[in-house]
Amino acid sequence: MAYIGNTPADKFLTLTKQNFSTSATTSYTLDSSISSTQDIALFINNVRQSPVDAYTVSGTALTLTSATAGTDEMYCVYLGKTVGTVSPASDSVTTAMIQSNAVTGAKLNTDVISAQTALGAIPADTDELLVSDAGVLKRVDYSYLKSSAGTVAFTARSSASQAVSDNTHTQVTLGTEIIDTASAFASSTFTVPSGKGGNYLFNGAVRLRDTNNTITAGTVSLRVDGTQVANEFTNRESFSYDWNMRNLTQQTTAILNLSAGEAVTLYGYISSSNTAAQTFDQAQFMGVRLS
Repeated sequence: MAYIGNTPADKFLTLTKQNFSTSATTSYTLDSSISSTQDIALFINNVRQSPVDAYTVSGTALTLTSATAGTDEMYCVYLGKTVGTVSPASDSVTTAMIQSNAVTGAKLNTDVISAQTALGAIPADTDELLVSDAGVLKRVDYSYLKSSAGTVAFTARSSASQAVSDNTHTQVTLGTEIIDTASAFASSTFTVPSGKGGNYLFNGAVRLRDTNNTITAGTVSLRVDGTQVANEFTNRESFSYDWNMRNLTQQTTAILNLSAGEAVTLYGYISSSNTAAQTFDQAQFMGVRLS
């Protein structure tokens, strides 16, 4: 069948019906508010009732002229309320059918990122953000995006003098832990935490002592898994005057690229012209993850 103008969106319409549970009363409640007795057709025992004569309505209040019995069958048909019964076919709603800005936050599910609420705090590691991965929209936990620079740091110092042997590279004992943000420093050794490999800045300093003023050379060095990677060395020829020393403070600094599990230690060394008692003291060791 042809149409003049636009083709109707609905194929057919149906009237809405309401069934009542009857009892010995004249008062009933309609499911929908109406403005006129003419808006419904009321049936009792399949006999249509005369508007005004047999009943009146006010909003949702339906009042009968005579009370019904519990055995009566009563229903009404809403004449002024029609409902389309045809739903759009699957995959038939196109972008062109939706008005611009018609889909609001109120129509989105709670698991949709809609920016309706401000976070107002540093995201938790499991908070999710949207990223475009080669043009494909994906969600990613904040833990993968946040910078971890500075999240690993430690500072330690010696708590007592440490007796050492002449001409022997000796690990420095650091008995006082001051800062250890990742619980990665123990037994005078820093171990790179799991998942925290990267570039680290280290600094170590030790005062080398010889009670008989006979230091001829001294060094402080950094080792990774026992292998020396950085050191500061001073020998007798570099002294300002041609005499031996009692105290020599040495320090070394390095930026190292490390992997998880690698261990970094601080070492000292004293060379003297006799076998006098030698010690390390006032030692400090620190490190921080840069990137």
